[in-house]
Amino acid sequence: MKQIIKSIPNLLTLSNLFCGCVAVAYAFWGDFATTFWLVVLASVFDFMDGMAARLLNAHSPIGADLDSLADMVSFGVAPSVVLFSLGVGWFGFVVALFSALRLAKFNVDDRQTTEFIGLPVPADALFFTSIGYIVYDGSSTYLAVVFSTVWFLSALAALFSLLMVSEIRMFSLKFKSLRLKDNALRYCFLALSAVAVALFGIKAVPFAIVGYIALSMTRNLVSSTKLA
Repeated sequence: MKQIIKSIPNLLTLSNLFCGCVAVAYAFWGDFATTFWLVVLASVFDFMDGMAARLLNAHSPIGADLDSLADMVSFGVAPSVVLFSLGVGWFGFVVALFSALRLAKFNVDDRQTTEFIGLPVPADALFFTSIGYIVYDGSSTYLAVVFSTVWFLSALAALFSLLMVSEIRMFSLKFKSLRLKDNALRYCFLALSAVAVALFGIKAVPFAIVGYIALSMTRNLVSSTKLA
């Protein structure tokens, strides 16, 4: 029984991987709406496996490696296939390559216990799969046209790939306590994102990710100013 309980985090990680594999298939089929929701579900499983490992004290080297492998598929390959299917072609897989570098750096970087160094791969994946959803849905004609422009998508792929391996500190959404003092930035970001999605739907997601990057950089600037 104890062994089964200890396996729960790995089962959640495998659920993340399964969602990622199916998301890749739907991205190749051009169903970007289903791809997006599968990546969202993969993100939920990715969040839950770490929480389960902490609660059950079930951390293991295998679990850490498995988590990276699952993330590579769900948050590296899936968004790359979306870009490929949107017309970016083989260049779209630059996102998968830099996602691999980002995950490898995370595994050996002990500075990332409470925050991230570089854009986390789930945020990158949600950005590009939400763009695919907007194009697929077509309800926002202007955004669909903009996000269908190959040179613009290619530029975004290059920019976000560099952000993933950058030295920019970005706050984590993992809560160690619920106190407002410790999580003011997290609560602010989540509240604003929730309101934006409630008002504008999936169209708000890529802008929420850009907001996450902007908030992180603003926090870094304020911190460096205080230190100076």
